[in-house]
Amino acid sequence: MSFSIAQMAKDARKASFSVANLSTAQKDAALSAMAAKLIERTDFIISENERDLAAGKENGLTDAMIDRLRLTPERIQDLANALTEVTQLPDPVGTINDMKVRPNGMQVGKMRIPLGVIAMIYESRPNVTAEAAALCLKSGNAVILRGGKEALYSNLVIAKCLHEALVEQNIDPNAICVVPDTDRAVMNELMTLSDDIDLIIPRGGEGLIRFVTENSRIPVIQHFKGVCHLYIDESADIQMGLNLLLNGKTQRTGVCNALETLLVHSDIAAEFLPVAAKALAEKGVKIHACEKSIGYFDGAEAATDADWDAEYLALEIAVKVVEDFDAGISHLEQYSSGHTEVICTQNYARANEFVRRVNSAVVMVNASSRFSDGGQLGLGAEIGISTSKLHAYGPMGLESLTTQKFVVLGNGQVRP
Repeated sequence: MSFSIAQMAKDARKASFSVANLSTAQKDAALSAMAAKLIERTDFIISENERDLAAGKENGLTDAMIDRLRLTPERIQDLANALTEVTQLPDPVGTINDMKVRPNGMQVGKMRIPLGVIAMIYESRPNVTAEAAALCLKSGNAVILRGGKEALYSNLVIAKCLHEALVEQNIDPNAICVVPDTDRAVMNELMTLSDDIDLIIPRGGEGLIRFVTENSRIPVIQHFKGVCHLYIDESADIQMGLNLLLNGKTQRTGVCNALETLLVHSDIAAEFLPVAAKALAEKGVKIHACEKSIGYFDGAEAATDADWDAEYLALEIAVKVVEDFDAGISHLEQYSSGHTEVICTQNYARANEFVRRVNSAVVMVNASSRFSDGGQLGLGAEIGISTSKLHAYGPMGLESLTTQKFVVLGNGQVRP
């Protein structure tokens, strides 16, 4: 029988109605059962993952891609732990906020409700399959998961385990759907199914996200790229600034909350840049420097306009000396990707002004950009980081997978 993405979407829509009405206890029990099933079927999962790894090596995947793809008993345990952790998160569904009494005695508030059916389009990370499924289930949504061809067997076996757990818990297994056909035509059709799918969340490279955004008839949560900036203010503590720079740039380079541009106030450049240059050289960081900063670095390349909005995801960074605070803000206004911006300063008024004037999804004062993460910011887990302001902005936790409806409580009021 040929696969039909349209039928899968209809099945997910039907399942979404029952999932939306599950109690917190039912959802948590299902998540616990899913975690246990992953551990129980570890050997089966690893054997299917080996098929993906063998194909990946044959097709010339990089070592980094192979590492992302690989599942081990420890990584499967981590997946199970992640599902268990979601059971500990507060359930947003059904909460009522901002209840107010109108002059006529009516009570008006807003209740959190699921979005309905969420489609995720992502690349070769099989952990996303389990983690996204868990977050969508906890928030009362059905989910359609379209992973990359590199992880097809891994994604399907994880889905099989999750389905077995759902059936055991008397929950419609169509609440979690994994697309078994990675043909581009199937993805293109998926993006047209606006009657049954409420939201698409793409996770992967900028090319994938732009393609989905430009071709979808369904609302898309965008995460184009993370061009994160660190601005060293004239009143910055030198050692603090150095710590923020090294942690943000070199702890993990291939993540979206890593630093990509260093901005330095001209009044502190002569003091800060020599120590920064020494520390970055020790870490093997390649420098793309402006005219005013290039003299501080051995072997630096002259920065071009393309460097100011580059997401290197590597041991590379762009460096620019700005004349003053306003010039730093102007640079952010022109080149920020809306992800995360950091200021290092000992000036309280300057910190407040930075927070007020910079409107990226996450704005930080004297803290590493590496904290721009759902878990680190108290969400417990995230399904992605949105750089578009509708309907969510920044790290997206459970609450971002819901919307709100108005609830009106009256005692017979009629409008005059």
